[in-house]
Order: sequence, then structure tokens, then C-alpha cells
Amino acid sequence: MVTIAGNGMGAYDFTNLELNFCNYDKIICDPNFIENGRTILKLKFKDAKEYILQNYKKENILYVVTGSPLFFSAGTLIANKLPKEEVKIVNNISSKTYLLEKLFISENDVSVISIHGRKNIDLCEFMNKKYTFVLCDKYSINRLQEAMQFFEEEFITTNIAYKLGFKDEIIEEVNIFNFDENRFDLKEPFVLLIKRNYEHKKNVCDDLEFETERGMITKKYKRHLSLQNLDLEENNILWDIGAGSGSCGIEAYKRYKVKTIFFEKNETRVEFIKENLKNHHVCDCKLYIGQAEEIYPTLEQNPQRIFVGGGGKMVIDTLPYLYERLDVNGIMLINAITLKHLSQMIEVLNKAKIEYDTHSISLTTYKGVLDLVEPERQLFQIKIYKNEEK
Repeated sequence: MVTIAGNGMGAYDFTNLELNFCNYDKIICDPNFIENGRTILKLKFKDAKEYILQNYKKENILYVVTGSPLFFSAGTLIANKLPKEEVKIVNNISSKTYLLEKLFISENDVSVISIHGRKNIDLCEFMNKKYTFVLCDKYSINRLQEAMQFFEEEFITTNIAYKLGFKDEIIEEVNIFNFDENRFDLKEPFVLLIKRNYEHKKNVCDDLEFETERGMITKKYKRHLSLQNLDLEENNILWDIGAGSGSCGIEAYKRYKVKTIFFEKNETRVEFIKENLKNHHVCDCKLYIGQAEEIYPTLEQNPQRIFVGGGGKMVIDTLPYLYERLDVNGIMLINAITLKHLSQMIEVLNKAKIEYDTHSISLTTYKGVLDLVEPERQLFQIKIYKNEEK
């Protein structure tokens, strides 16, 4: 039999546990715990899991986890590997509940993410509700600064909750963009609560909502069709090559919660992209300035989606390389507005023996009181699927 219990907030000890420890053959906890005894085993998660799975039938085991076993805890991971009749959960207060009680904030207003030991931010939850609760490690402040590099300071209010339940507990407002790392030892346990001070704009945008250089923008209907054709999924990494105004990548983030990597060589357009990223409160994106074909070989993470909206012949020549960088089961969508570029793309893809689908889009809109005809340039699209290799 296994009992999985949380120790609540405070020091790494058993003070908050109302259990009779003599009832257990073995007590397992993390090496950080200060408790010692003949029956206490201090094990990291992998070893703790292995011991519990091997011995739960012949020993009465207590597994003590920090905080709550139901909140980002190894406890539930182990519990789900055991027969239900062989496991019992003893809950305790989590860091989230503890902090919200202190600040009088409803759980209904709070999203939760963890970047403790993780590089990627869950964009479906981050800044989704009025507040975002963030489980942190010593690298998290820098990671959040990077994710919000296009934010103004007034966009958010941040509270740090440092060493909750300890005698030297601190809960106070901090400036995350100008964080005083000398004041806090970030190796100690801490969490953040970020309040969003802006309202989300609508996800589907009109062209006038983007700053552009002489109309250098993928128009609304073509933008919608392109995003739909990319089959985007939440938290995908999207490379937007030849980003122009950034409208496609920005709307991809807003509608599908993807991480967009923008590539743009024109410095004037880059300034418009920066303004648009700020105006639309885009989180966790990257903007690379210069020749895209020289930049993307330097990036470590492969994308799940690639959108090529510009870049000219130099980018066209690298389509086979982009295909290789695309994750398995990924999609690359290439837009062309000239037959010359279309023929170059097809020639390059055929030579590399890359399969593709192609189609054209012709749109005519009618504007004004008189419904005047306003035809748009014909758009050619090439869609490439990178299927799992057999």
C-alpha cells in the first residue's frame, strides 16, 4: 500500500503532516528534505518511482512530496501507475492556493503554467486570463523577459512569492523587466503571479489593424486562407519567412497560440513588425533581421510549420533545406504571386524530389457605396507535407 502525501508550504520537513509515521515501513521523500530516520529513504523521482513500483505490495509506504500531490507533482504520476486499491492521496495546500488566499484572488481568474525545468511556455494558458500563475526555477525570470520582449512595462503587474511558508517569506510587487537579482536567491523556491493590464484584441484582424510599408501585407482573405491551410495546432513553432508586416505570424499566434519566428531583411518593415508585435501583445516570439537563408541554419529548434511569404530567389533555393528542417508530420506552405517565382519553386522542389500540392487563389472584393470592383493579385500556393518516414 502506498500513501502519497503533500507537505504543504514551508520548509522541507514533515511538520505539516498529520500522520502517524510509525504506521509505515518506509517513508520516501526528496533529497532536499531535512528529516532523517531509519525508515526514511531520500530518493530522486526516478529512484522513488522504481522503489515504490517494486515494493508497494509487500510494504506500507509513505511517499512525501512538496506542496500538494495534485498540483504539478510527481505524486500523481506514480499514483497512476499503481492499482487504485493500492494507493491513497493525502492532499495539502499548493503554492497556488496559498498565494491566492493571501491576495484574495479567485481561482476562476487565474491561468497556470510551469516553466520549472522547461524551455517552452504553454501559450494556451500564458496571459490567457486576468492572472497567470507561474511555477519557476532560477532561469525563469530571464525566460519570461525573453517571452515579453515586445511588452511595455505598463502591460503587466508582477508579484513574486518567495519562500512561501518559511519565516522569511516575501510576497510583493516586482518589476520583471528590471528585476533585482541581488535581492532574491533564485535557487530558493519562488513563484510569480502576473496580472494582465490590457484586454485582448479580437483574434481575426482587419488589414488596417497592422502598421505596414506601402501595403506590404498579406490581405485579410488570403491571410485567413493561408493560416487555415497551415493546419496550425497550439504551441507549434511556426517560421514566418519574409514576414513583411508580420500580419500572418501575429494572427497565427492570436488565433492558434503558436510560437512564431519572424524573418525579415527590410529594416523599415522590421520596425513595423516591432510596432505590430507590441500593439497586439504577442508573447514568446522571435524576430530575426537579415537574410533568412543565412539565419535559419543557426537555429537549434526545428519548426512544425513553415510559411514562406517572401524572400525571393535566395530563399527559393533553400526550400529543400527548409524541408529537411521541418519536423516529421510538419507542413510547409509557400505563397507566390508571380509565375516566375512559382516556376522556380516547382523546379527546385522537383529536382529535390519533394512531393507537393499546388493551387491558385483568385479574389475580387467589392467596396464602397457603389460596390466598385477591386480585384486582388492571383495567389499561387504550394503545400508540402513531411510525412513520417517508413
